[in-house]
Amino acid sequence: MQTLPPALPLFDSIKHLEDGNPTVNQFIANVTIHQVNDAALLYEHAVDWLLEQRHSENNYKTYRSELTTFLYWSFIEEGVSVADITRRILLRYIDYCTKPPTHLIAYRNVAQFVMDKDIEERVPNPDWRQFLGKKQEGVEQPYKITDKALKTKLAILSSFFSYLINEEYTERNPAMMLMKNGRFKSGSQNLVMKEDDEEVRSFTELQWSYVISTSLKLAESEPEIHERTLFLMSLMYSCYLRISEAAARPGFSPVMGQFRRDSKTAVWGFHIPRSKGGKKRTVAVSNQLLKALQRYRRFLGLSLLPAPNENTPLFIRHRAAGRGRDTGLLNANLGIRQLREQISAVVNLAANAAHNEGFEQDALEMRQMTPHSIRHTGISHDININGRPLSHVQADAGHDSIDTTSQYLHTTRVERHESAATKPIDHLAASYKK
Repeated sequence: MQTLPPALPLFDSIKHLEDGNPTVNQFIANVTIHQVNDAALLYEHAVDWLLEQRHSENNYKTYRSELTTFLYWSFIEEGVSVADITRRILLRYIDYCTKPPTHLIAYRNVAQFVMDKDIEERVPNPDWRQFLGKKQEGVEQPYKITDKALKTKLAILSSFFSYLINEEYTERNPAMMLMKNGRFKSGSQNLVMKEDDEEVRSFTELQWSYVISTSLKLAESEPEIHERTLFLMSLMYSCYLRISEAAARPGFSPVMGQFRRDSKTAVWGFHIPRSKGGKKRTVAVSNQLLKALQRYRRFLGLSLLPAPNENTPLFIRHRAAGRGRDTGLLNANLGIRQLREQISAVVNLAANAAHNEGFEQDALEMRQMTPHSIRHTGISHDININGRPLSHVQADAGHDSIDTTSQYLHTTRVERHESAATKPIDHLAASYKK
C-alpha cells in the first residue's frame, strides 16, 4: 500500500507537471466533492500559472512550493475557497507559516515526488514535508521564519492573485493589500508593487499585426504545418478563447461542429460547451473568422463549412502521438501544452520581425505575452478599436458582470497616451490656429 506524506505535494517538476499525477488528481477531486467546490478549477489555474514560469527553474521551484503550502492550508486547514480569502483570513495563513504544525516540518531537503518502480509511476515522496527546519550541531532547532521570507511568500501570492484577477476568477488581491500596510510594507513600495506600471496584458494594434502577418507568412511558406497555426490564432483572437477552450483535455475534445448556423437568423456562432467555472456560451462569428474557417477547411479537404454536429477534430496532430492515451493516433486533438508551445513560437517570431524593423520596445513587450494575452487582446480591440457594444462583448467573453468587461475600456497606458497626445488645453486657441 502506498505511503503518503501528511500533506501532499501538489505539483511535480516542470518536466512532469502536464502529465498529471493520479494521487494528486484524486486528492483534488476529493477536496472538490467534500470541502471546497471550486478546488479543481483553482488547481487548473495554478497549473497554468506555474507553466508560465517554465523559463526559470528556480522561480518554478519557489513558486510551486509556495502554492503547495498555500493551497493545502486553504483547502484543508481553512476549508475555504481562494476566491473568498480576505486580508483577515490571509493573516491566519501568515500565522500558520510562522508556527506550522510540527508534523509538517522536516530537517532535510528531499524531492517532492519519486518514481515508484513497482507501479512505474511518480508518487508523492513520503519523507517530504512543507516546511524545512534547521539543525545546529546535529540538534533540531525550533522552527523560525524571517519577515523577509514572509514578504517573499506574499509577493509570490500577490503575483498569483493578479493572475487570478486577469483570469476573472477573483476581483481581490489580499496579498497585495497586506504588502501595502503594516509590518509587510516595503520601503520602496512603488517598485515592489509596481503601482505606477500597468501590467502588459494585451497586444497593441501594431504588435498584433505582427503576430497575424507572421502567422500568414508561415501558412503560405509551410501550409502543411502552419495553416493550422493561422486558424488557431484567428480563432483565439476572434472568439476571446482561453487556451483550455481550444485544446483537448479530459472530458472535452473540440470539434468542427462547434461552429453552428442559426436556422432562423442564418448567422454563425462558435459554441463553447465547457469552460473554466463550468460555463457554456456561444460566441458570435465574424465574417473574417468565417473566411478563415473556410480557408482552413479547404486546406483540410473538407466542405467549406461544417455540417451540423460534425465531429471532425478542430486541431489535429501532424504526426501520431508518442505517449499517453492518444499514442499512435494521428487525428487526435492537440492538448494545452502543444497549443501553448505553438502560440509561443509564433509570438517569438513576430517579436523578432518587430525588432528587425526597429520596434525594439514592442518586441520586448511581445515576448512577455502569454497565450491568455490573446483573449485580452481580442476583447480590448473589439471595445477600443472596433467599437463593439460592451453588452455584446460581455456575452461573447462569458463575463458575469458588465463591470468586468468595462475594465477593458482603454486598458493600456499606450492607448490613453495616444488619445491624449493631440488634445488641446485651450479649445478656443486651437480653433484660431486652424
